[in-house]
Amino acid sequence: MARLIRDLDNLPADLRSGAVSVGNFDGVHLGHARLIERLVACARRVRGPAVVWTFDPHPACVLTPAAAPPPLTSSERKTELLGLLGVEAVVACPATRDVLSLSPQDFFDRMLRQRLDVRAMVEGPNFFFGRQRSGSIDTLTALCEAAGVALEVVAPVLIDGQCISSSWIRELIQAGDVSAADRLLTQPYRLSGTVVRGAGRGAQLGFATANIEPAGMVLPPLGVYAGRGWHSDTAYAAAIHLGPNPTFGESHVKFEVHLVGYDQPLYGATLSVDFLARLREIRSFSDTQALQQQLQRDVAAASRIAGESAP
Repeated sequence: MARLIRDLDNLPADLRSGAVSVGNFDGVHLGHARLIERLVACARRVRGPAVVWTFDPHPACVLTPAAAPPPLTSSERKTELLGLLGVEAVVACPATRDVLSLSPQDFFDRMLRQRLDVRAMVEGPNFFFGRQRSGSIDTLTALCEAAGVALEVVAPVLIDGQCISSSWIRELIQAGDVSAADRLLTQPYRLSGTVVRGAGRGAQLGFATANIEPAGMVLPPLGVYAGRGWHSDTAYAAAIHLGPNPTFGESHVKFEVHLVGYDQPLYGATLSVDFLARLREIRSFSDTQALQQQLQRDVAAASRIAGESAP
């Protein structure tokens, strides 16, 4: 389990003298996985820890908030996913204007050399850093050579000739193609939220649902999805309804999750949901019987898809 470090003034001593990769790592996709594989190998070679340095929030949220992309992962989820790949710690540097205004030289010296005594670095060829992203991989190469820090540049991972990126994955999710997005990620796309009280209509129909409120993350378009719900480290096949309930004249968008085989109250609990496939659009039904029949089909499809992609 990787550690999430937020206090830059009290970085643990055991994070020094290792290998570091700087980046956003949003979503933790297959391209990130290849880079982390090399990071872990470099850390082993210099006999130090494998550390990821990222920013929280994304620098764009501070510099150009109107254009900032919604995140695919929280810092906590990012740390969990990177830990599964072998990272020992994630340093979530507060994205303040003071830090973001550092020149590439100052960022390298003050953040990486002084605070972490970095011995090796691993980055992609399109790496930029420092004030206004003025530092490139060539800049980093020169800085590392001058400081005696080993640098490995890892080629991006291509799928059908296209470089895997967080932006591409975000576009797929926002288009509703969650299954395609999952194929580019190291783990299925997940949303988490606190379970709140709903109208209770699902239970009346025989399909009790948990209503959750994910905050600030990338949302797929309205629709019904097959997924997997996680509660208390136990996985359940899940039918996910994201949208209004037009059959009952409702227009308010809700995020409802039916956990197959689970019928206990979840109010106040945190529920995580993996999106596996889109099943259908939201539509109105002529009566509750027709709705129930469709819900039965949705649950059957969700159970099958979750079973086929069991972790």
